[in-house]
Amino acid sequence: MPKNNTIFTLLQNFLPETELQAILAEFDFVDTARKCTVSTLISYLVGAATHEWKSLRHAADVAPSVGLDSVDHSSLSKRFKDLDYHIMKRIFDVVSGKLNRSAKRSLSMKKELLAVDSTTITVGKNRLPWALYHGERSGIKLHVSFTNESAMPLKVVETTGLKHDGPIGESLEDKRFILVGDRAYFSIDKVDRYVKEKQDFVIRLKDNLHLNQKKSLKYTPSKDSHVTADFTCTMGTSQKQTEKRHRVVEFIDYEGKSMRVVTSLRNITPEEIADIYKSRWAIESFFRWVKQNLNVPTFFGTTPNAVFNQLFAALIAYVLLNFLHKQGQKKKGPKSLSFAGFTRLFLCAALPFEWRLYINKTLAFYRKLHEENTG
Repeated sequence: MPKNNTIFTLLQNFLPETELQAILAEFDFVDTARKCTVSTLISYLVGAATHEWKSLRHAADVAPSVGLDSVDHSSLSKRFKDLDYHIMKRIFDVVSGKLNRSAKRSLSMKKELLAVDSTTITVGKNRLPWALYHGERSGIKLHVSFTNESAMPLKVVETTGLKHDGPIGESLEDKRFILVGDRAYFSIDKVDRYVKEKQDFVIRLKDNLHLNQKKSLKYTPSKDSHVTADFTCTMGTSQKQTEKRHRVVEFIDYEGKSMRVVTSLRNITPEEIADIYKSRWAIESFFRWVKQNLNVPTFFGTTPNAVFNQLFAALIAYVLLNFLHKQGQKKKGPKSLSFAGFTRLFLCAALPFEWRLYINKTLAFYRKLHEENTG
């Protein structure tokens, strides 16, 4: 492994070898490879995401120049195809969970926002014949719950592109958060269930949904309020209608379009509810950043194992870089950098001195913490 501050040293600090071996043991996986170990494969895939290597052969050619052990292309390709991607997904869950907990300690909100959404990655239909999508395209979909305050995914569910968001979204629910979703995540049964189960939510309503027995709520709008209505009602038709009355807020969005959302939140202003829904832009920005900066969808293989191994490795790279950037922005010393600017300078080993000093201290802290936890 390289000794300087690179994406690989980040990975090594937040995924020590002992933790990796514990994950492999969960899957009864015995790593007998001498050179192309699971640890080496992860480093290659994370490097491919961040440095935008165009193929496994390209990775094998250039990886030694950035400090990775030299591995023959054929060995790398075989391990890449054979490794169960659920192992990579589990590694992502462990790393992202650790970083989300660390980020959460610095937040002051009693209850954070959790945006739920999906993104579809498409390629020609002959590339992924097991994931036919529309027309001449194949596609896979990542369903994500995303913590707005830490700007990191909390949970990811992978499917083929034709899977509907609504049913998959149920596996992303989390009562610790205020769930924020678009129309795909609404159903009459679901919002009634959320109230019963105390799952707070702000969800956009379908345009053709009937709203019945409206009762306006009293509030004093601010001078520049974009809210046009705030009321409670039942929803649906006589054949299928909510059992409970729900609060609905109507407002004008940034593009001048009329929007309406249903929510369980009763003790905040309608302007705050509108702003909560508008905060969904964060997960859309996350999807766009991953696609533009982590070598997606340049797939190195065509099997589900190959595709999802690569995607979860890319997400591991994202949470590592995002965590360092977010935490560094909160410090008084480092000069303010955008996430894109930080990532570019970090990968080029050109960060300002204050940022390098901060990263050294952060990595030293987590090394010490791991040593204390492992005794």
